[in-house]
Amino acid sequence: MNARRRIMGIVTSDKMDKTVVVEISRTYRHPLVGKIVHDFKRVKAHDEKNECKIGDKVLLVESAPLSKEKRWVVESIIKRDEKKEIVEEITEELAAELKEGAQE
Repeated sequence: MNARRRIMGIVTSDKMDKTVVVEISRTYRHPLVGKIVHDFKRVKAHDEKNECKIGDKVLLVESAPLSKEKRWVVESIIKRDEKKEIVEEITEELAAELKEGAQE
């Protein structure tokens, strides 16, 4: 493993070609007030194979600038969003049933 920074986040958009928007959240205690603060940042990351989907938990690695806003590359998908896959399966099944019903 090299010395480049790595961060984890959740994909919030995959509408661009070979690019995903990833939301990185962090929690810290405010130094003056003492409250716990939830902060997040959105970054654009390069996804060479277009395999990331919305809701996936991904590991990003820092890279040289790839475009005006892209400075991160998706290294691996840590966890797939299972809810999204279930919804897609149900949608496909319903579409197949509707086609069969229309043919009868």
